[in-house]
Amino acid sequence: MNLCDLAVESIAGLQPYVPGKPIEELQRQYGVRDVIKLASNESPIGPSQAAQAAIALATRDLTRYPDGNGYSLKLALSEKFQVDAKQITLGNGSNDVLELIARCFASPADEVMFAQHAFAVYSLVAQAIGAKLVEVPAKNYGHDLPAMQQAINANTKLIFIANPNNPTGTYIPAQEVHAFLQAVPDNVIVVLDEAYVEYGDQNINSVDWLAEFPNLIICRTFSKAYGLAGLRVGFALSSPEIADLLNRLRQPFNVNHLAMCAAIAALGDEDYLQRAKQVNNEGMQQYIDGFNAMGLNYIPSKANFICVDVKTNAAEIYEKLLQQGVIVRPVAGYGLPNHLRISIGLAKENQRCLEALANSLSES
Repeated sequence: MNLCDLAVESIAGLQPYVPGKPIEELQRQYGVRDVIKLASNESPIGPSQAAQAAIALATRDLTRYPDGNGYSLKLALSEKFQVDAKQITLGNGSNDVLELIARCFASPADEVMFAQHAFAVYSLVAQAIGAKLVEVPAKNYGHDLPAMQQAINANTKLIFIANPNNPTGTYIPAQEVHAFLQAVPDNVIVVLDEAYVEYGDQNINSVDWLAEFPNLIICRTFSKAYGLAGLRVGFALSSPEIADLLNRLRQPFNVNHLAMCAAIAALGDEDYLQRAKQVNNEGMQQYIDGFNAMGLNYIPSKANFICVDVKTNAAEIYEKLLQQGVIVRPVAGYGLPNHLRISIGLAKENQRCLEALANSLSES
């Protein structure tokens, strides 16, 4: 008997999410000691000193379960975003919240919509519950909101929008998102995934839209600009009614004590956030200049990564970069077989990556 036959059909057919290659794996694979990882959109500057100090203090309480309600973190978030604590759902990273949303609102009778080249987790969580996947073709590597609006029908239950988008880095102007929300029926849940929003230069706060659109859920994370990817803490902001439903599904201790303490400290460290944005802006320009010098096209990005067209099979270039100790991310699985997604690192890491890329391209 094949034990896979015992699984729910929608689960048995899943292809698992493949994260960026760990540094240790590359060291084992090629024996390369000096490795830089620019594959997972992590902060290159490390966690803030405030977060590290909070973690050190919190280790005294490791024999206790974390606060299952996350009271202190919710209080900090409610003050930061001027929302009621009852509008907040905490997650073990924002991926956890995305799965909660899908499980809460979609069923095999429903359609879940997302854009071509959008974050792979949207299709994974929808497929896991057996919902029908509706992928709307991209426009200029990003979301085509008018086309998505046209694709809405009586079976549409859930729409995922990443802004900025991963892996392409494209950004939808706020007024276009707002117009889309106005056009979406009230019985369709719209998830605005803003994992990279801190890196942009946007002045409009989407959180203000929650009062206008009860069917809106905003997801954010501490894994990117706040530099806490290893602790896994994210959150959703929504109407109290939606948050209540999500919190019924949420595991009671899904965010650990160290993560919550570090997140509270990071949230209040504005100097760290500004430094992270500055390093990202300078690194982004470094890559743009490098790509222009090599005659490579790239997708303009508002995130902490950039997608570049290497004009050939990107998998081959990816392997050549690995052999030089540089880990980036091939995105053929997103329908971009000639592109590599490169996370913004420190200046010396970016320069090494550009040099390795030039070497790899010259050999191909």
